[in-house]
Amino acid sequence: MSAHNEETQKFIEAAPAVLEAGPDAVGQRLDQWLAAKLGPDMSRSRVQMLIKQGAVTVNGKPVDETKRKMTAGESVSVAMPEPEPAEPQGENIALDVLYEDDELIVINKPAGLVVHPGAGNWTGTLVNALIHHCGESLSGIGGVRRPGIVHRLDKETSGVMVVAKTDRAHKALSEAFADHGRTGDLERAYLALVWGIPQRPTGTVDAPLGRAADRVRRAVVPEGRDDARHAITHFTVVERFGEKQQEFATASLVECRLETGRTHQIRVHMAHIGHPVVGDPDYGQAFRTKVNRLPEPLKSEVKAFPRQALHARLLAFRHPATHLTMRFEAPIPRDMEALVVGFREL
Repeated sequence: MSAHNEETQKFIEAAPAVLEAGPDAVGQRLDQWLAAKLGPDMSRSRVQMLIKQGAVTVNGKPVDETKRKMTAGESVSVAMPEPEPAEPQGENIALDVLYEDDELIVINKPAGLVVHPGAGNWTGTLVNALIHHCGESLSGIGGVRRPGIVHRLDKETSGVMVVAKTDRAHKALSEAFADHGRTGDLERAYLALVWGIPQRPTGTVDAPLGRAADRVRRAVVPEGRDDARHAITHFTVVERFGEKQQEFATASLVECRLETGRTHQIRVHMAHIGHPVVGDPDYGQAFRTKVNRLPEPLKSEVKAFPRQALHARLLAFRHPATHLTMRFEAPIPRDMEALVVGFREL
């Protein structure tokens, strides 16, 4: 028996839940309809996983297409498996916990900590730390290597993150991040130390993102390209450095607020408008010589700075159980603050 058939057999042996599709189901996607029928504790991503794993049948026949359109009178059976432990192992890694309850945990992620296991980083991640800290309460929804993760920060970006500990929290928070706060209470603000001083104190970068030529990084791409994804970043200049002199390179402390949440969005957008994040190894290469136009000791400090100077300072969201809006802030980390202090002296 193949691995896929063995997996399917495991679900078939579980006690199934049988649901009948009424007239209101007509035209709905199978995953959307099931998520609504199975209640608030079952996220759509969990339903999609069950469908792909062979746990869902329609009129007695297995289906694996999440977008399949429903018709009235169909009988849908769902074999609910027993929860399985996440593959990553818990590791005793210190966490800066800003808040925690039975539904979720909010942490201040340090720079250098990878969020979830992947190629080259199978241990020592935030997920490993969370499994150790939360134990069995950590939600397994979202994939075995991403338990509870509803959003992420780059390895070298610090700041506020929220992680779900229940299916209900995972569903609510995932939907909020997918919506990017357009119809809810989600709010995200980042501080970025960037090269140069934008001409306007506030602005918006509305430029679609796709894969760069190297297929690893991201880039601003034509709107009609197949991989183009809508991306909008709003920025406000918080502080200007060196604007009254011409001898040294200038810089700015900028607050960025996301209207969409694409990979590397702030880093790519700020570089696109000519103000890349200081220390960015991927999108600030064209500005590397700027550091030579700084006085000592700032020049040495910038050269030695090991990451992009980007920090997620604010995260606000509606609590999935109490429905109260919660707001969390993380102070700028010491290494980034030291750079800001240095630039203030220009």
